[in-house]
Amino acid sequence: MNDIDSMLLAFLGWPEIVGILLVLLLLFGAKKLPELARGLGKGINEFKRATRDVQDEIQRAVEEEPPRPTPPPPPAASPAPSQQAKG
Repeated sequence: MNDIDSMLLAFLGWPEIVGILLVLLLLFGAKKLPELARGLGKGINEFKRATRDVQDEIQRAVEEEPPRPTPPPPPAASPAPSQQAKG
């Protein structure tokens, strides 16, 4: 099979979609189909929301300024010799 034939098989027309819906109706029944569609819709919405959140997070990271390096703290002064003798 060449590339053109495999691409044509990937696209579904109306007759194929109607056939798939009829098979689903026969397999699951009329009462179960709305529940399946509702669950599929919720799953798609959750996926879109997660994708949007990731895109927003990446966009914020790109727009955000990188943190400035903090200068190293000055070295701590050693205690005076008179205080060392008392301790």
